Amino acid sequence: MKRNHLNAFAIGAVLFAGLTFTACKKSTFENNNPEVAGLMAVNLAFDKSIAIGINGNALTNNPLEFTNFTGGYLGVFPGTRSVDTYAYPSGDSLATASYEFEAKKYYSLFVVGANNAYQNVIVKDNFDSLSASSGKAYVRYINAINGSVNPTITVSSGGSNVINGQASFAVVSDFVAVAPGESTITVTDGTSVNLNRSVTFEDKKVYTILLTSGATSAEPAQIKYVVNGVLDEETGQRTISSAQVVDIK
Repeated sequence: MKRNHLNAFAIGAVLFAGLTFTACKKSTFENNNPEVAGLMAVNLAFDKSIAIGINGNALTNNPLEFTNFTGGYLGVFPGTRSVDTYAYPSGDSLATASYEFEAKKYYSLFVVGANNAYQNVIVKDNFDSLSASSGKAYVRYINAINGSVNPTITVSSGGSNVINGQASFAVVSDFVAVAPGESTITVTDGTSVNLNRSVTFEDKKVYTILLTSGATSAEPAQIKYVVNGVLDEETGQRTISSAQVVDIK
């Protein structure tokens, strides 16, 4: 595999020091860091600890273990950037992607795969299209279950399915509105994957459901989620970029 160009990842120095979003108020992003984009990364590659580079600079100050994430949105200068993932501590290149980042916008990076076949999945988190005044939470998913052929993913709330359909590997769905309160998440492929979990979603919060597994779908799959942020009360659209990964057991 290709060796890294991160000087042993430069662990200990966060990319562009001082550009980290502090997850407190809207003004932290819009006023203190007006010319950067925000990127949150999640490691969904079960068999690798990873480091991430943006144009050869380390994004994180520590490697990410399986289902670990960056703790929030980190600053990335706008423009077309190379996003590279490396195995830790070997420095072997796992995946690369090129993506154009816009200032004042949020993005998520999901590192998925297993057995030396990995992908960097980058999506724009279109919070500007979501409304805090709707009285809803917003939910999407990423399918990172290795080896399963297009499982059916359902999110039901109040007797209705807000999400119901098949998803290929590495697909990230759009955000959909869901009533606050308990929802049921079901994932099945008719053979080895058969998951069912209940989650309580909160008004104005934005969630990504993380569907993961071991090397194949025969190894235990899991449902987790990350809170991407809280919709801003003032504008109804911006977010407070608080985030946490929560195990659902």
